Amino acid sequence: MARRFRGSEEVKVDAKGRVSIPAKFRRVFESCDPSWEAGKRPQLVIVFGTRDWKHLHLFTMEAMDEIDTKISQLGRGSAERNLLENIYHGHAEEAEIDNDGRLVLPQKLREKVGLTESAFFIAAGDSLKVWSPANYEEEERRLETLVPDFEPGADPLSLLASAQKDEG
Repeated sequence: MARRFRGSEEVKVDAKGRVSIPAKFRRVFESCDPSWEAGKRPQLVIVFGTRDWKHLHLFTMEAMDEIDTKISQLGRGSAERNLLENIYHGHAEEAEIDNDGRLVLPQKLREKVGLTESAFFIAAGDSLKVWSPANYEEEERRLETLVPDFEPGADPLSLLASAQKDEG
């Protein structure tokens, strides 16, 4: 099983659109890039998605390979495959982390998600999401409404019980 991202971090965005990838996140990109070795730059895929996306989604190479495999298993020409190819191939760019641990985010992507002076990284398992801090605050409020019958103060792990039912 591939390593997972854990945690969150806010970092500065410089005038050239460079963001420093925190070391804990760089290690995951390195370990999940089959062609990476010491001295090389780890590769990743930036998915910027459809018009309504307010974040960038950074995938490890292993995670992207898994997504690509699943997309290719869908019927050629199906609506589902066309949508997923559009998002994960057409609205995506390959990138690399430089030797100083930075990632250059192209201006069009920064503008799309509102990144100016800082970026907020939050782990999403085998990927990272990159938000403007303001957009993330809005998203966090939205997420809190997704499980309407979740009681305040309840243990969030109780939500996993429904996952176990689905497997059985």
